[in-house]
Amino acid sequence: MSKQADVVCLSKSDALHVLSEIEILLISLRNMGNLYLEMDRQAYEHETTRFIDEWRVTYRLAKIRLLLSKPFGTELGPDNMGELERAMMGIRAWERPGDNPD
Repeated sequence: MSKQADVVCLSKSDALHVLSEIEILLISLRNMGNLYLEMDRQAYEHETTRFIDEWRVTYRLAKIRLLLSKPFGTELGPDNMGELERAMMGIRAWERPGDNPD
């Protein structure tokens, strides 16, 4: 594989959008952590949940994923998976307590 094939290009506007969304989320979460650091944990958990819901964090992250996924091909390989799907196979995500024996 050539070095050129390892390069992913984003438009400047897409990169700025991704970076601004990440900045909003990181700063907001940091500010909440700092504010609630010395308060009770239940208030922190409530505010974090409210932020995730009202600021549509999952939607924002999905848009970021979409923008970052654009440069990758969707052609299926011999394993019937695309390049990104194959690369993401080993990623662990949250599961309902008790579902994962680890």
